Amino acid sequence: MYRTHQCGELRAEHIGQTVTLSGWVQRSRDQGFMMFVDLRDRYGITQLLFSEEKTSAELFSQARTLSREFVIRVSGTVIERVSKNKDLPTGDIEVEVKTLEILSAAELPPFTIEEETDGGDDLRMKYRYLDLRRGPLQRNLIFRSKLALATRSYLDSQSFIEVETPFLIKSTPEGARDFVVPSRMNPGQFYALPQSPQTFKQILMVGGLDRYFQIVKCFRDEDLRADRQPEFTQIDCEMAFVTQEEIIQTFEGLTKHLFKAMLGLELSEFPRMYYDEAMRRFGSDKPDMRFGMEFTELNAVAQGKGFKVFDSAELVVGICVPGQAGYSRKQLDGVTDWVKRPQVGAKGLVYVKCNEDGSFKSSVDKFFGQEDLKAWADAMGAKAGDLLFVLSGETDKTRKQLNELRLEMGRRLGLMKAGDFKPLWVVDFPLLEWDEEAERFHAMHHPFTAPKKEDVERMLTGDHETMKALRADAYDLVINGSEIGGGSIRIFDRALQERNFKLLGFTPEEAEAQFGFLLGAFEFGAPPHGGIAFGFDRLCAVMNGQSSIRDFIAFPKNNQGRDMMIDAPSPIAGEQLGELNLEVTAEEV
Repeated sequence: MYRTHQCGELRAEHIGQTVTLSGWVQRSRDQGFMMFVDLRDRYGITQLLFSEEKTSAELFSQARTLSREFVIRVSGTVIERVSKNKDLPTGDIEVEVKTLEILSAAELPPFTIEEETDGGDDLRMKYRYLDLRRGPLQRNLIFRSKLALATRSYLDSQSFIEVETPFLIKSTPEGARDFVVPSRMNPGQFYALPQSPQTFKQILMVGGLDRYFQIVKCFRDEDLRADRQPEFTQIDCEMAFVTQEEIIQTFEGLTKHLFKAMLGLELSEFPRMYYDEAMRRFGSDKPDMRFGMEFTELNAVAQGKGFKVFDSAELVVGICVPGQAGYSRKQLDGVTDWVKRPQVGAKGLVYVKCNEDGSFKSSVDKFFGQEDLKAWADAMGAKAGDLLFVLSGETDKTRKQLNELRLEMGRRLGLMKAGDFKPLWVVDFPLLEWDEEAERFHAMHHPFTAPKKEDVERMLTGDHETMKALRADAYDLVINGSEIGGGSIRIFDRALQERNFKLLGFTPEEAEAQFGFLLGAFEFGAPPHGGIAFGFDRLCAVMNGQSSIRDFIAFPKNNQGRDMMIDAPSPIAGEQLGELNLEVTAEEV
């Protein structure tokens, strides 16, 4: 056999036993008359001992050929380790090797395979099979596996049925760009990979399955960030005969179950906040509730004083940074430069120091006296020693900029504590968003989201301005500033769904061509239904206090959507293109 024990398994009680281990050489240390080799598998590390005194010259010579990442099998006796390693679970013992077999030699790896590595992202993704040997990635993938099992266990206990839905579906114009797949048997026609199983899970509700879930791959051809991938995984769920409240309670229960099962943490309070309130208080529909620095609107006390930047602004708004009035001019200039970066886009930043003696020092002393600045401080609840930051401009842009500044100050001041989890439900989103450039509405969530019951009549009969004020029966679960899940009550009436399609710019013919199957299903007794989808990759990252989802995906793509290991996407042969009835130029062939 290749092994009697795993490399992380042996303890003092195994001393005297003969064992066989297999794994990778983590490192070796040649001390002349003896050699130490650290042998690694996914369960841990065991130190091996080769000595000139107790091993044959041939075995000792063979041991000296070992290099990093060689795959070997050894047999020997477990002995007490003279120099114990308290940081290693196997640190009380070592294996005195009697036989050694090199199963596979290895080239020198292009980066160190340790807890901390010197490999950059693209290099690690190119050699993903090496990166996967590292402890952090293995622990992440083990966590992901156990989280999936815990999810299935909870949903099964709540009478959910796991159903697989198709990956080859119809392309739809709403939402992100689709990945499309040409059909060989239907020339000139294409499948799309699903951005979500949305319409299928609604059909399952019409089909009477009542409670559905799926841990499912979804695909979106969109620009990428650290928390986005072209293919990602959702915990996708739908329920029939439910209200928003029942869905929220069910998935609060799932969230509590997962945090308890995986982290041993009891999540208690899940406060709720209206979308409009979240935007006003934090400038974001996914505010990080681990710290304060709420927005204060200052139009009433900051305008009309002759400072044109404020007087011409739609919104003047600020945050109070507690205890930071000691910021130097260099630090203040650094923050100002930070908000003026293209990623944030502010034109400038006004600051006010609330001095310990009760006086105020600001970057706009020319326009505002001590009484004016005191009025700002009073409005913002500031105390002596606090620092105020103020931005102005168009309402939506300014709120977004100040949200970025609030988060940055939270990071700089260490207010985002590891292991501190603050969940929040954000509810009552706008149903529609008006696109000034395209001169059309877009769905804030998706075209199947129902309006609040009290807004249904206004949706059916209202004018253009009324449509802008419609509220969706929608809800997002936010944890520590990340959207973990989002869902809504769905439209289940054909006339209301057709009205929503019309508001979104679909002609009746387009709506029928794209979604006729769903509209037709509504005519055969559709139950009230709703659901939610959790971003599974993002949930893994947030629960582990990480911002990037890549290290929780076995084979991720880079920022250009490329798989660096297999070098995809890649060209295909002209013959294949011909079979798919796709035109190809001579240069492409």
